[in-house]
Amino acid sequence: MLKIIEKWFEHGLWASRLITLSAVIFSILSAMALFFIASADLYNVLVLTYKYFFMGYHPENFHADLVADIIGATDLYLIAVVLLIFGFGIYELFVSEIDVAKGSGGDKILYVKSLDELKDKIAKVIVMVLIVSFFQRVLHAEYKGALDMLYLAISIMALSLGLYFLHKGGKHE
Repeated sequence: MLKIIEKWFEHGLWASRLITLSAVIFSILSAMALFFIASADLYNVLVLTYKYFFMGYHPENFHADLVADIIGATDLYLIAVVLLIFGFGIYELFVSEIDVAKGSGGDKILYVKSLDELKDKIAKVIVMVLIVSFFQRVLHAEYKGALDMLYLAISIMALSLGLYFLHKGGKHE
């Protein structure tokens, strides 16, 4: 009788991993939403650029605003990629391997062997999101003196060092 209960409990315990499907589904849906929003933002940038280009009208800070909007859309795309990596990784780790991805080339990008590998992949993309966000904010920053420029230079150097060590660490894996 105890063996039957143990076997029943273990089946239930193993089946409980399928609750992670909710994270997978909502991650993929959220990624799709962000891809659509970023694409709509870029479409609006293209429409405004076309309109202003042919009308000869250049509002103040038009170029900086245009670049900031494009960078903002890129930021959304990167966040969407984080959600895709998370969704695929959770599915692979807790539910099943994605058979369709095998041999298609996509399995190298999205295949995850462990939770640590998933965290590493997500962390690298999050660092890129932060860098893009920083760049977007720098475009609209006002520099009032040499100290502000020094802070900007230090920030850029810190980001560059971080990227260097992030890239250097990825080669040894």
